Amino acid sequence: MKFNDKVVIITGSGRGIGREIAGAFASEGARVVIADLNYEEAIAAADDLAISGANTLAVQVDITDPVQVQSLVDQTIKKFGKVDVLVNNAGVSVVRPFLDVTLDEWNFIIGVNLTGAFLCGQAVGRVMVEQGHGRIVNIASISGQRGATGRAAYGASKAGLIQLTKVMAVELAPKGITVNAVAPGPVVTEMSEQTHTEDTRRAYYERIPMLRYGLKNEIAAGVLFLASDDSSFVNGHILNVDGGFKASGLIFKDCS
Repeated sequence: MKFNDKVVIITGSGRGIGREIAGAFASEGARVVIADLNYEEAIAAADDLAISGANTLAVQVDITDPVQVQSLVDQTIKKFGKVDVLVNNAGVSVVRPFLDVTLDEWNFIIGVNLTGAFLCGQAVGRVMVEQGHGRIVNIASISGQRGATGRAAYGASKAGLIQLTKVMAVELAPKGITVNAVAPGPVVTEMSEQTHTEDTRRAYYERIPMLRYGLKNEIAAGVLFLASDDSSFVNGHILNVDGGFKASGLIFKDCS
């Protein structure tokens, strides 16, 4: 198994894409830390993985609080002795026209999506520097690369995360640490099932060459690749897992 005895911290992994990523790592032999603000969901996810034989730890953490982030790292080291992989997955969003976004909404989204990844990256990065090795994978978004209505705060946070990924990659590579990002397009999740309207889906389908949403396991596969030895010379890369959405411009059904 590719991650046998590797220790992996995944933020926001109590449900959704983060939960899928946690399961994928566990199936490859990793010892998985489920880090989530919702402790009940973290416990449930960890217990589910433990039933399948995974060695897990559930930690409640607000990643915008540096004290709690350091506690997450300390608890991981106490139980497992090291950290091999960090996946900065935790994220929040609000769809709001630019002129209507409140300062509180802006600060909240930037705080979780960008500052949270910064704090976790610093705290875990210091451990990885001492170890002389590590993999960090940030979950960015196509919204950080393309303009879209209602995505002022979310898009800005993910664009910032993409640039942070590149800076981290440049500075940490000489210390044995690679830093990359996965940028999903629209994905079938519990949240998207509830919040994406027919108009939203139609707009995506018209722009995605593969004519569908991504699946959670497809995002997880990209994360595992970037965290594995298979990507040993990949650094500072943004892996778009989006069905060709980023590559496409206007799509004509009849281009003859």
